[in-house]
Amino acid sequence: MGLGIEGVALIEFLRGKVAGLTVCDKSMAEVILDRAEPDLTEKIKLILADTAIEKIFGEKYLDGLEQFDIVFRSPAVYFADPALLKAKAKGVVVLSQMKLFFALCPCPIIGVTGTKGKGTTASLILEILRKKSEIRMSKSERNPNIQIPNSKEISWRAQDDKSFIINNDPTLSTENCVLSTVNSVYLAGNIGKPAITLVPALKKDDVIILELSNFQLADLDQSPHIAVVTNLGVDHLDYHKDEAEYRAAKKNIVLWQGSDDFAVLNHNSTFNLSTLTKSRGQIKYFARDNSLVDCAVVDENGISKVILDPQGRNIEICEINDLNIVGRHNLDNVAAAAIVADILDVPAEIIRQAVKRFVGLPHRLELIAEINKVRYINDSFATSPDPTMAAINSFSEDKILILGGSSKGADFTVLAETIAGSAVKGVILIGVEGPRIKKALKTADFRGHIISGSQTMAEIVRKASAETRRGDVVIFSPACASFDLFKNYKERGEKFKEEVLKLMPKS
Repeated sequence: MGLGIEGVALIEFLRGKVAGLTVCDKSMAEVILDRAEPDLTEKIKLILADTAIEKIFGEKYLDGLEQFDIVFRSPAVYFADPALLKAKAKGVVVLSQMKLFFALCPCPIIGVTGTKGKGTTASLILEILRKKSEIRMSKSERNPNIQIPNSKEISWRAQDDKSFIINNDPTLSTENCVLSTVNSVYLAGNIGKPAITLVPALKKDDVIILELSNFQLADLDQSPHIAVVTNLGVDHLDYHKDEAEYRAAKKNIVLWQGSDDFAVLNHNSTFNLSTLTKSRGQIKYFARDNSLVDCAVVDENGISKVILDPQGRNIEICEINDLNIVGRHNLDNVAAAAIVADILDVPAEIIRQAVKRFVGLPHRLELIAEINKVRYINDSFATSPDPTMAAINSFSEDKILILGGSSKGADFTVLAETIAGSAVKGVILIGVEGPRIKKALKTADFRGHIISGSQTMAEIVRKASAETRRGDVVIFSPACASFDLFKNYKERGEKFKEEVLKLMPKS
């Protein structure tokens, strides 16, 4: 069901493994091709031209599901859709790409979810694990007479950015020895490649990190070895019938864990006790301003820091000024990633170096340019109010905020109150949600300038720029989905970048 990124990957994986394949999509073929990412277009054309694959397009694409043996639900299709429930009642097996991946994956899975921060946290974990030089050491050509200790005895610390001292013995530095990685680390799921594409390459000693959305978790009946929940707010009420159902979807990341598994949870924003008692996983907490957890974000002498195991080893991972990513909220993401790395016995020095080198993800508080002493920030990935509020709190300067887009059923009350109580001096409203946001701003008694009516990104950026003075920050953090004016948040963010760069003075 669905001929998007996951659907295409699933078709390619299932070819030759089943007797027959049918693809069903609500959109017609030409629409599917038009909305596809450039690197997906050719694959879709091949599927459309393949006469061995049946196609059902149009509004009635869910009719007759009971004729199939197995139906693979696309994340975009509501997991409790009446057509799916009817098919189940008739004995049809309803799966998803993610369910199939969990069943086939031979190696440990680290799953990351949350209302915000899951992409950054998953990518941080990837960065850390890729930096880890595992317990395999050999002699280098530089000194073939060096004595190699038993691999279990190896410990190492950083000497500088690129070399390590092994077992605190200078003769066992990476000048004389070669440290190599035992396993491969992959990132997939809601970010990067569809997970199913990795199955043929995976080995039991590898590690797979999955960013898991509520759409993917909604009917999942397996949990990862390490489950990370960055936080829990409210989102996607255009998909879920209510907040309780949204949160229930997130719970599946921990509900099916065993006693050898781990749940890494935000102590300030996580599941209630009734949920946690249903999971047998070992719970590790991170939190702000709370040292009675496994990893804490604390303020010392006015500087925010991440401290791993504050009640025991008291290991400082980083200060906020060490980060190449904007916002104190990213220290929470570092804390979660540090706990995961510690569970996997990654040395603290490796964690530190990886965190300091991490440059963040596109469209997440991404600095595009500083023009005439005004910074322009692309936060197009913010498709709900929570990340937009985090963006506002990430800058102390006067701000121009660009808000709006298509509806996800969000309540803008708290966002409007946050804006009214902040240094936001102007708001540019766009898209179908613009009027609702304006009403919320008026109710919150926002005293800044509100500008509506922009229809193109060039006009949006031009109006935002006209509101600025030296030292201001322009933040494109829409708090809404993108589908009324753009294909997706990526296209929206790229167009913002293009128009901002046009403001650069001609050399």
